[in-house]
Amino acid sequence: MIKIKVKSYCLGMWQTNSYVVSAEESDKCWIIDAGFDPERMVADIKIKNLSPEYLIYTHAHLDHIAGTVVIREAFPDIKTAISEVEASFLGDPAKNLSSSAGMNVTADDADLLLTDGQELDFEGLKFKVLATPGHSPGGICLYQEDAALLFAGDTLFQGSVGRYDFPTSNGDNLFTSIKQQLMPLPPETKVFPGHGGATTIGEEKEHNPFLRG
Repeated sequence: MIKIKVKSYCLGMWQTNSYVVSAEESDKCWIIDAGFDPERMVADIKIKNLSPEYLIYTHAHLDHIAGTVVIREAFPDIKTAISEVEASFLGDPAKNLSSSAGMNVTADDADLLLTDGQELDFEGLKFKVLATPGHSPGGICLYQEDAALLFAGDTLFQGSVGRYDFPTSNGDNLFTSIKQQLMPLPPETKVFPGHGGATTIGEEKEHNPFLRG
């Protein structure tokens, strides 16, 4: 099996985690989420002579899309992907919450719209799209079964869960998403969240105070 490498970058004032996913003996990579001020990440990608194929958004809140312009300028051939539910959020500062933060953050329309259960191929390995609405209406996670990896966006954190007090958030949907889509995954599955440190499904199932009862 191809060995997947994951490099995390904590970016911008909201300390958003952006991830570069690559594989041994390949120059292809994916970027998961585009935090503010991604220049350091972009420089690393260029130093490693990687060629980003996709920028995949776990959701379209401003702190996960703000670095798009810099990334697309550096890598003009990169394609973007987002849940079809949040396609309109990219160009709408009210929907992506940037206007409420006194900013005007937008990104171009996505090249690929994602749906629950869809599979994306990365060097012969399948990443499955898991729809996890709640923190935002079109939030997704990306799951790679063979390597036991989950990119969780702002759905699940180490010891916590995503906020559900935003205008388009829904707490009931969030906990349903976690219960139905994430908790059934193998306990050894490594979770790479949108903020904070990595964890595992097993750790969160056992110790996350928001998931008890």
